[in-house]
Amino acid sequence: MIIVLQPDATEEQQEALLADLKARGYGVHCSRGVERTIVGVIGTPERDKDGLIEHFESLPYVERVIPILKPYKLVGKAFRPEGTVLNVRGVQIGGGTLCVMAGPCTVESAEMLLETARFVKKMGAHILRGGAFKPSTSPYSFHGLGEEGLKILQEASLETGLPIITEVMDTRDVELVGRYTDIFQIGTRNMTNFSLLREVGNTRKPVMLKRGWASTIEEWLQAAEYIASQGNYEIILCERGIRTFETYTRNTFDLNAIPAIKELSHLPIFADPSHATGKRSLVPAITLGAVAAGVDGLIIEVHPNPEKAVKDGPQSLSFEQFGQLMQAVRPVAEAVGKRL
Repeated sequence: MIIVLQPDATEEQQEALLADLKARGYGVHCSRGVERTIVGVIGTPERDKDGLIEHFESLPYVERVIPILKPYKLVGKAFRPEGTVLNVRGVQIGGGTLCVMAGPCTVESAEMLLETARFVKKMGAHILRGGAFKPSTSPYSFHGLGEEGLKILQEASLETGLPIITEVMDTRDVELVGRYTDIFQIGTRNMTNFSLLREVGNTRKPVMLKRGWASTIEEWLQAAEYIASQGNYEIILCERGIRTFETYTRNTFDLNAIPAIKELSHLPIFADPSHATGKRSLVPAITLGAVAAGVDGLIIEVHPNPEKAVKDGPQSLSFEQFGQLMQAVRPVAEAVGKRL
């Protein structure tokens, strides 16, 4: 259940409420907003809810108590109805901004990454993406440069000022990747790696959680709940397409997911049109559709020479194509009230 405190509730009253809940054995998560404080209560048995609601609503500093029926409590809309806004080294994610993350699928060399970072920043991108550890269907494919790739990402960040997002795949690598990155990316294959979700939940570093390739929206939100249950509410959801019977595209982009997440959750939602389509020719249309649907950000693969890319060349935009896309995105973003 969710306990909404009165705007004038004092710090002492808040602490007394938290102490009371903890003494009863419940998990407690507190969201302190500008106007109100909301307390999420986890682990309340159904048989106790009616009595607890009556008890807490009788307190003078409690505005109302909301029972939560959905299996995700902390990432649900009721926990933070005003929405979550992240600040990553001065870059706002959520709210009225449209954040663009761009860069190559994988870090191939320092020269390539620096060239790409400089260009995407010039075109208006806010965050640099690039993989140092890369999951692949085949065990014989390129799996990234590891820590060397992380160091190259850090060098590009220092030169350009762009924050970094990169994928972490293993609980044993969280501490290492966390030394270099500003945002952890959890890829589609690891959406249900609950040990990894708990581990990044303990870091208090922003996490982008990509939707599993065969996951429902509820399963996706419950995966996000694993991260939030450890106390980390700095979560970004990313729709990257799901697997259907269609074979022309790499995946099927679920445009429904964007407004659905807006209804169900307070977390910002991004779109990944590169993985959604697998075809660079389709990336612009899907990007504009996602922006029109109200997405909070985009993560797009860009490469100086896509035909020679080590990974995901067919879905990567060239510099010229990315520049054209950024020009096309701006008026659509403005039309739906987003600042680029």
